[in-house]
Amino acid sequence: MKPKILIIDDERSIRDIFSLLLEDHGYEVAAAETGTGGVERARAFDPDIILLDMHLPDIPGLEVLARLKEARPATGIIIITAYGTIRSAVEATKLGAYAYLEKPVDNEEMLLVVARLLELQSLRTEVETLRSELHSRYRFSNIVGTSGRMNSVFQLMEKMSAVDGTVLVSGESGTGKELVARAIHFASPRRDAPFVVVNCGAIPRDLIESEFFGHVKGAFTDARTEKTGKFELAHRGTIFLDEVGELSQDAQVKLLRALGEREITRVGGTKTIPVDVRVIAATNKDLEEEVRLGAFREDLYFRLAVLSIGLPPLRERAEDIPLLAEHFIRKFAAELGKDFKGVTATALGRLAAYPWPGNVRELENVVYEAMVISDGGWLDERDLPLRLRAPGTARDGGEGAGAAGGPGRPPQVLRDAVHGVAEKAEKDLIIDALRQTAGNRTQAARILGISRKTLFNKMTALRIRWPG
Repeated sequence: MKPKILIIDDERSIRDIFSLLLEDHGYEVAAAETGTGGVERARAFDPDIILLDMHLPDIPGLEVLARLKEARPATGIIIITAYGTIRSAVEATKLGAYAYLEKPVDNEEMLLVVARLLELQSLRTEVETLRSELHSRYRFSNIVGTSGRMNSVFQLMEKMSAVDGTVLVSGESGTGKELVARAIHFASPRRDAPFVVVNCGAIPRDLIESEFFGHVKGAFTDARTEKTGKFELAHRGTIFLDEVGELSQDAQVKLLRALGEREITRVGGTKTIPVDVRVIAATNKDLEEEVRLGAFREDLYFRLAVLSIGLPPLRERAEDIPLLAEHFIRKFAAELGKDFKGVTATALGRLAAYPWPGNVRELENVVYEAMVISDGGWLDERDLPLRLRAPGTARDGGEGAGAAGGPGRPPQVLRDAVHGVAEKAEKDLIIDALRQTAGNRTQAARILGISRKTLFNKMTALRIRWPG
C-alpha cells in the first residue's frame, strides 16, 4: 500500500510540482489550496503526511495546524514556509509539526524529510505493536492457575500493580517469578516504560557496579567506551533484580545506597544521575534466614521487602497441573505442527504424582518433550519421560494402562479423571499440613493459605480424620 501525502498550498505551481515529484517516487498524492479545504481533505483522504504551507488565503497556518492535529493527531506534518515566516514555522514545530522547509524548497531535501518521517512513523507503529503484544502476553490471565494458593497470589499482584512500592518475589526456581514481575509491571502505571532484567547471579563480582550503574570511558582497564547502567536504562520503568540473594556483601551496600538515594554515579565518574525506577527483586532463597546467618544485609532486606509475594511450588498446587498441561499443549501445538486433543487420564495421573523439583518450568519442558515424541492426538503416559512413567509403558514396551479406550480416544472420561487427580492431591496436601503441625488445624490452615473453617469443611468432604 502506497504512503499517502496531502499537499496544502495556495500556489498551483507548487502543488503540481510536488504532486508529480512525489508520485514519481511511489507516493499517493492529494492536494488542497485552502486551510478549510485542507482540513476537510485530510479527513477524507486519510494521509500519512501533510505538507502544509504557513501562508494560506483563508486561515493562518498555525490555526490550520491546530485543526489538523485535533482531527488527525497521528499524521505527520511538514511545514512549508517563506523566509519571513520562519519564526512561525519554529512555533509550529513546538506545536507538533515534524519539521519545516524553507521556500524555495529543495526537492531532494523534501524527499529526504518525507522518507525520514515515514521511517519514524513506521518505527512508532512497530513499537506500539510490540508494546501491545507485551501487555497482552503478560496479563494476569496468562499466568495459569485456579488453586486457592494462586488466587491469593493474583489478588496480591493486582493490589501491588496499583502502587509503586518495591516488591520482593520469593519462590523456588521455576515457579514463575519473572513472569509475575513482568505482569505487575505491565499492569502498573509504568507499563509503557522499560522493564529491565538483571540476573544478579550471572554477573562477575568485579563487574556488578558497572552493570548496575554504568561507567565512564577509562574507568578501568577494559572501559574503552562509556556504558549506561541498568538503573539508567530502566528510568521511569521497572528494574527486575533476579536472584538478588546471590549478591556479594559489597554489591549489597552499593544497591542499598542507590535504593535509598534514588540516584547513581557511574564508575569512574563524579556526576550524580537521578533515577526514577521501581524495583522488583526475586529470590529462591529464604532471605530472612540469610539475614539471620549474616549472608544478607538486614537493611537491604527491609528495603526490598516493602511488598512481598511468595510463589507456591507446583507440588503444593497439584490441582493446577491439568490446566498447565493443557496450556502448554496449546502453546506448542502450532510450533510443532501437530494436532492434540489433550492429555489422557493416565498421563495426568503421572503428572500429578510427580514431585516437580523444577516446578512449572520443568512441567513445560516435559510437555514439550512429550509432544515432540508423540504422534499427535492424545498425549499419553507412554509419551512422558522415563522418570514419570510406570513400568510397562515405554513406547517400545507393553500396552500399559494408557492403551485402554481405543485409538484416538481418552481411556476414560477426562473430567472425572482430572477431578480424581485434583481431589487426591488436595487430600495429600491437607494430610501433609496436619502432619507438619502435629494436628494443629489453625496452623495447618495457615500453611495451606485457607481459613480454619474452610479446612474443616474440606476435611469433612474428603473424609479426612486426624489422627487417622
